[in-house]
Order: sequence, then C-alpha cells, then structure tokens
Amino acid sequence: MKIEGEALLLRILIGESDKHHGRPLYEAIVEEARKQGLAGATVWRGLLGFGAHSRLHSHKILRLSEDLPIVIEIVDQAAKIQQILPLFDDMIDEGLITLEKVQVIAYRHNGDPGGRK
Repeated sequence: MKIEGEALLLRILIGESDKHHGRPLYEAIVEEARKQGLAGATVWRGLLGFGAHSRLHSHKILRLSEDLPIVIEIVDQAAKIQQILPLFDDMIDEGLITLEKVQVIAYRHNGDPGGRK
C-alpha cells in the first residue's frame, strides 16, 4: 500500500477508562479501523488533560491515574475516513472527534506482514 498526497487525519479524544461492550474503547476503535482496512492507527496516552466536565485527569492524581486522556490518530484517504465515521460515532458516548486535511509525504508498505524488507 502506498499513500501520498491529500488525506484526512481523524483524531479521537476519549478517556482511558471508556469502554465499548466491556472492553477498552481505544482497543475497540483500533480493531475496527484495522477490520475496515484503514492504513493504520496510533493510540497516545496523555499525561494531563480535561474535557467537557472540566475535571483534570493527571498521572499525578492517583484516583484518576487510570482515566488519563487517550488520543487515537488515523490517517487515510478521505473516502475511507468518511466511511468509518458513523461506526465510531455509534461507539463513542463521550469524547471529541476531529478531522483535519493533511498532506502525506510518505507512507509505504512493502507487503510483508512482519514489516521486514
């Protein structure tokens, strides 16, 4: 697979403790993206953040340390991102979903599932 040129960046911000059918929401989102054939997904764990309720979530506060901010980023062609958005909208009860136009400089996959050349 090779992607270059204009694409969309889908960014999803949720909490680490958010669930979908009893499992971590971020895992369910990434697995759905993989199942739908998107180019890839990355999950980032934040150190500090707050959302709609203005409640701080920090690695320094023990009682909230298991509900840190999670950011999921997925870049792919606009049509593929637009196709999966309704699925994610149904999965996410609370969070933020954004889209940005991006310019992909290089994304290459040599066909080896192990990633070796």
